[in-house]
Amino acid sequence: MIGSKFNLKNYIRKKHLINSDNKKLSKSYKKIFQEVNLEIENPKKTLNILSKKFKFNFKSQDLKKFKKFKKIAIIGMGGSILGTEAIYYFLKQKIKKDIYFFDNIDTEKLIKFKKLNETKKTLFLVISKSGNTVETLVNFLSLDLIKKNAKNIIVISEKKNSPLYLLSKKFNLFLVEHKSYIGGRYSVLSEVGMLPAELLGLKSEKFKKFDNLIKNKNFKSTLINNVDMMYKFYISGKTNSVILNFDKSLISLTEWYQQLLSESLGKKGKGFFPIISNLPKDNHSLMQLYLDGNKNNFFTIFDVIDQKGPKIKNKNLFSGYNFLKNKSVKSVMIAQKDAVKNVFKKQGLKFRNFEILNKDEESLGIIFTYFMLETILLGKLMGLNPFDQPAVESIKKETRRILS
Repeated sequence: MIGSKFNLKNYIRKKHLINSDNKKLSKSYKKIFQEVNLEIENPKKTLNILSKKFKFNFKSQDLKKFKKFKKIAIIGMGGSILGTEAIYYFLKQKIKKDIYFFDNIDTEKLIKFKKLNETKKTLFLVISKSGNTVETLVNFLSLDLIKKNAKNIIVISEKKNSPLYLLSKKFNLFLVEHKSYIGGRYSVLSEVGMLPAELLGLKSEKFKKFDNLIKNKNFKSTLINNVDMMYKFYISGKTNSVILNFDKSLISLTEWYQQLLSESLGKKGKGFFPIISNLPKDNHSLMQLYLDGNKNNFFTIFDVIDQKGPKIKNKNLFSGYNFLKNKSVKSVMIAQKDAVKNVFKKQGLKFRNFEILNKDEESLGIIFTYFMLETILLGKLMGLNPFDQPAVESIKKETRRILS
């Protein structure tokens, strides 16, 4: 258990883990944590986002004129938008605005949005670290916003001679600098995620109440145990990381985690293959494979511990289904999750259970922090640079070549 925000429990029997030199690993972790602490305090390193000294490239008063908008369209790709989507869907019950996400090229969605004819009432937030992300530029420019709605546009991008930066200068768009040393998948706790959070009516400081979190014994112990477990899975060839999600509000969070794991560790012929399954729906399709197929999987179960929701009407129950009497929909979901866990235990399948106890900004900030640190530590143990993604550039270059 980590504080009062979430539980992360492993259900792995020791006999299911291969033997390793614990003394060697202990020294490795000590060295890695020393490196991590130094990086947190270095203002030119990605992990500086976890420091209490970290400063945003915007001020709250800068956003006052934009907060009046009740409709916000956010345009970006990958790490530029996944974090904000995770925030929005996790905390949706607290947000009183209409949000549109353009996170892929979707012709039908663009046509439908233009037909709404509400661009003057909508704030547009365009995010691209490089400023030359093709899909982001396509969505932004196809909406034909700049001349008529320049005052309604915020751009987050590096200050360099990219198309997005040059457009923002030419049309005097409100520009917030994207820090060059923070990659997209690690950027949710920087301007990239916290500026949109402020516009959604949330408080950025509530996401960042993790001073000394890495020094918390429970947090550190949970982190080391899970990194150790995943590293042992990796070296034993169990590299399918199956994410089992039991709560709709977590879908975008699991997608954020999927990108984090894929881009950070998927290089040099190494890495985990993260697969997202939304349950109980996938009990009726993929579960057969998980239980009786290839055994190179380990599972991370996500859920929110919340009993709220409608109840089943008893008068409509048939005989033989009285076990549903007086049950809430959520209690049925929990029973299905417990059933999965019980069957996994019986079959010796390896899994961990991530239970979120509170749906608030602080919980989400800790979750982001935890998985970023877990991934970075794994990368260092695997001899990888968890901050680059060199192979992705080949698709970008080939796309430009084909279009040229």
